[in-house]
Amino acid sequence: MAFAELYGIHGTPKSWSVPQDFEAYFNWEFAPERTKLLSLYERGKTMQWNANDRLDWSQELDPENPQQLPPEALPILDAPVYKRLSPREQMEIRRHHQAWSTSQFLQGEQGALICAAKIVQQVPDLDSKFYASTQVVDEARHVEVYKKLLEKFGVAYPMTRPLKELLEQVLRDTRWDMTYLGMQIVIEGLALAAFARIRDQAQNTLAAAVNAYVMEDEARHVAFGRLSLRDYYPHLTQAERDEREQFLVEACYLMRDRFDAMELWQALGLPVAECIEHLHASGAQAAFRKRLFTRIVPTVKDIGLWGEKVRRGYEQMGVLEFADVDIQAMQDNDERVAREFDDRRRYVDATIAAAE
Repeated sequence: MAFAELYGIHGTPKSWSVPQDFEAYFNWEFAPERTKLLSLYERGKTMQWNANDRLDWSQELDPENPQQLPPEALPILDAPVYKRLSPREQMEIRRHHQAWSTSQFLQGEQGALICAAKIVQQVPDLDSKFYASTQVVDEARHVEVYKKLLEKFGVAYPMTRPLKELLEQVLRDTRWDMTYLGMQIVIEGLALAAFARIRDQAQNTLAAAVNAYVMEDEARHVAFGRLSLRDYYPHLTQAERDEREQFLVEACYLMRDRFDAMELWQALGLPVAECIEHLHASGAQAAFRKRLFTRIVPTVKDIGLWGEKVRRGYEQMGVLEFADVDIQAMQDNDERVAREFDDRRRYVDATIAAAE
C-alpha cells in the first residue's frame, strides 16, 4: 500500500510546494574557526546510525494501544464525548490520536530536512555548513523511521495547520538566522519535549526506541542552533532583535496550539468545539503544553534574545520558570538514555542467541 493511502483525512494533498527566494553563499576561505562547532561536527559524523540495524522492525504494535501509552496520554480521556463512546470506538480514538501525533513528528522531520539543506546553502561560515550537512543526513533518517513506524499504525495524518504556517514563514524568509530560529530553536526544541513523553512513557519498545534515538540527534541540532545564534545576535541592532523576539513569541503560540488537534477530532466525527473546550479546561493538558517549553525557554535565554517582549510573552504563557533549566544536562541525559536502549537491545539479542 502506498503511504499516501494511509491518510485518515480524505483528499490530503500528496505534496506541498513553498516558493523561496534566498542567496546560496559560497565560502572560498575554507577556514573553519569555531572549535565548539567543529567538535559538534565531529560528533555529528561519528554518531551516525542506520535505522535498519539499530531498531528491531519485526516488533508489532498493539492495535488497541499502539505505543502502549498510559490512559492519561489521550487528552480527551475524561471528556464526556469520549466517555459516551463504546470500548471499540474508544480504542479507535486512541489509535488515531497516537497516529496523529506520530504523523506530526514525521511531517516536522521532513520540514527539518528541508530547513537543514537550506542552512547549508545560506549560512556564510564553513564550520556551520559542515555541521548542517550532517544534520541533513540525520533528518533524512528521522523521516525514514517515523514513516516506517506509521506504516505499522496503518493510518497517518497530514501536517497540522499551525506547524505548516510556521514552516512556511521559516522557509520563505531570506535571512539565514530565521531558519535557525524557527526550526532549530522553536520547532525542534518543542519536538524534543514531545518525543520525551513517548520515549519515557511508551511500553512498546520499538516506539520508545525510535524516539530515544531521534532525540539523541535532535539534542545536537538544538546545540548547533544555540552556538551559531549566540555568536550572531550580539551584533544585531535593537530593532532587529525586537523583530526576532516578536517572531519567537508568535511561533511559540503556534506550536503550543498545534496540540489542539482540531483536524483530528473533525476527521473522527467528534464535536470539535466540545473537544477543544475540554482540552483548554483540562489541567493535565495544560501541564503537558507547559512542559513542551522546558527546552525552548532556556535556549532562547542562552542565545541572548531575552528582552522584554520575550520575557513578557513567556510569562503570559506560564513558562518563564524554565529559564534556568540546564540544557546541557538534558542533552547529556538524552545521549545516556539512547545508550541504555542500545544496551537493552544487545542484552536481549545475546539472551536469544544463548538459548538457540
